[in-house]
Amino acid sequence: MRIWSLHPAYLDRQGLVACWRETLLAQAVLADETKGYRQHPQLERFRAVTDPVAAVGTYLGGIADEADARGYRFDRTRIRQPGSAVPTIPVTTGQLAREWEHLRAKLAQRSPEVLVRHQAVALPHAHPLFVVVPGPVATWERADPAAEVSPPRGTTDPSG
Repeated sequence: MRIWSLHPAYLDRQGLVACWRETLLAQAVLADETKGYRQHPQLERFRAVTDPVAAVGTYLGGIADEADARGYRFDRTRIRQPGSAVPTIPVTTGQLAREWEHLRAKLAQRSPEVLVRHQAVALPHAHPLFVVVPGPVATWERADPAAEVSPPRGTTDPSG
């Protein structure tokens, strides 16, 4: 599960669709409607707010807004609490930098044209739910997010 802190405008088509799908799963987890992924570390920041389901609904709204801007049609009826007023969640500059590094590696493999479009970006803007604060990589982040990058098409992953 990858719920990006960076603005969804940086995601390629595959990343945007995956983020929507995975955040819908996160919404189900936070609403206590599924048994899987309950301990996923990326959910910590949503659980830290007063109303986690409203916060994830706001996050999904941001993803759907980007989909609308691209002419995609994401089903907003799947958002449990759309348009809820929730406070912003802090995200550190270190976390954004780590996610940007991770996304750039993914884009280099599957959507190099999107990477070229954003080549001048040193630190990406955050998703509208998040407010950027100075600091290191989040404690919930994987030690090596590059490990999540899939091998290029036509290759096999030697690790199994």
